[in-house]
Amino acid sequence: MTIIAPNAALIVVDVQQGFSDPSWGTRNNPDFESNIAELLAGWHRTGRPIVLVRHHSTKTDSPLRPGQPGNDFQPLLENVTAELTLQKSVHSAFLGKPELHAWLSAAGIGEIVVCGIQTNRCCETTARMGGDLGYRVLFALDATHTFDEVGPDGSTVTADEFARITAANLHHNFATVTTTADIVSALKG
Repeated sequence: MTIIAPNAALIVVDVQQGFSDPSWGTRNNPDFESNIAELLAGWHRTGRPIVLVRHHSTKTDSPLRPGQPGNDFQPLLENVTAELTLQKSVHSAFLGKPELHAWLSAAGIGEIVVCGIQTNRCCETTARMGGDLGYRVLFALDATHTFDEVGPDGSTVTADEFARITAANLHHNFATVTTTADIVSALKG
């Protein structure tokens, strides 16, 4: 992996308490929290910008609704100094407020690293849109997680299957899919 740009932004998507609710079902990637912490430490150590994204669900039964405890960031993010915190009610962080693309452009940032929850939804959608907008996107697959789901045919698609498919969808099309260790080793400064 090449050196990561000195101003590359770490986009931390939807790391909110509501995703700890058991109603989401079986989750993958038990190393998610430690990998996010490692990325955050690398960004703080090297002075690169961090963007925190919060999902404001419009569904009345969602634990991610504004004003609910599940809307709060997980304790993992308590001591994070972010250059930008934005809210969204759709999958892509690029469709939130304040506008991510405008902020990145104004700051001269052309490279982003995407991590967070859910691998195959908001993280993948943010990476796809970032790639389409011309950013160099690194997708830290092991710093994301998702959940098992039942498909329209009644069969279960596991969280690990979703992660594998997301990696195949993104890699060399919208992003470079990589690991936390590779990203951290590429941080210079």
